[in-house]
Amino acid sequence: MLQVLTEYEKAHLFERQPIPDAYLRLSDEEMDARIAAARRALARRLVILGHHYQRDEVIKFADYTGDSFKLSRQAASRSDADYIVFCGVHFMAESADILSGPHQQVLLPDLAAGCSMADMADPDDLEICWRELEQMGVGSVVPVTYINSAAAIKAFCGERGGVVCTSSNAAATLRWAFARGERILFLPDQHLGRNTAHKLGIPLDQMVVWDPSEIGGGLSADDLRSARMILWKGHCSVHTRFTIAQIEALRRRHPGIRIIVHPECTLDVVQAADDCGSTEYIIKTIEQSPAGSVWGVGTEIHLVNRLAKTVAPERTVFSLDQFGCLCSTMFRISPNHLVWSLENLLEDRVTNRIAVPEPQKQWARLALDRMLSIQ
Repeated sequence: MLQVLTEYEKAHLFERQPIPDAYLRLSDEEMDARIAAARRALARRLVILGHHYQRDEVIKFADYTGDSFKLSRQAASRSDADYIVFCGVHFMAESADILSGPHQQVLLPDLAAGCSMADMADPDDLEICWRELEQMGVGSVVPVTYINSAAAIKAFCGERGGVVCTSSNAAATLRWAFARGERILFLPDQHLGRNTAHKLGIPLDQMVVWDPSEIGGGLSADDLRSARMILWKGHCSVHTRFTIAQIEALRRRHPGIRIIVHPECTLDVVQAADDCGSTEYIIKTIEQSPAGSVWGVGTEIHLVNRLAKTVAPERTVFSLDQFGCLCSTMFRISPNHLVWSLENLLEDRVTNRIAVPEPQKQWARLALDRMLSIQ
């Protein structure tokens, strides 16, 4: 069978180390015991980060849980840790490496844990886009990238006066960018860009979608000059699965239900919902809701299931999608990969290290620092 590699895997082709078969045959009980033993032995030299979308059997070993940037900041605060094991996907581990100290090493238990959205923004395509915008006379553009992007994309934005955003501070970041330019090039997720700009009052007819597979993005110079938001043609394969029909079905079955979705969902879904916000916002809103509340949630299924367990029996939580929306790339990180990574560290062997090269790291850090400065 032909193996299709992500752009990240291609770049790290000679660094990727496959997990030995012996680790794939371990029982759940043995894996748990060996992970716990390795954590005790490594003590303060180790910090394990677990993204909200991780499976329960992995995230239970995390020292910190949260969204991608919250976890990276936690990593940066643990200067005593020599090893940062990031149970997430590659762009998250890159951000941790950018923000960590020079003595620290960041590991991703399985380099195949990529992100299809991040892969939709290729650095070469972005360079072409920028050059074509200049050739068409479209100026005063500030590049803004969602944190769900590769370090090379963050570095591009940092070098050209741009910034990184998260789903929680996207609105503040757009305001920051509009104070510095007439229009924004927003990538890689068109839906977060559209939903955020629409909420800020920017008309939909002042937003265009740049298709990197087309010359000039498939747009005319007039289209681009009249636009305030140039949205990259990218999306999250999980969040675009949610539909208005799913919302309507839940409302019929559970009168009075509140619907809350992530801003990576499509505009029509966001408008049909009662509320919209980042992963952290969704968690906080449901946890602080009145007892007896019933919620329909449009985000990744592991988080939804975890919420359903932690807020029960005071509240009831359903996924909008009855079949569950699984982030398959996040699911690649398994307890098998985690125990293998930790036991290698016990032997001073670092597997699947994530190391962002200079000067890419310098420019990417500038873009991240700008984001942190935005109030």
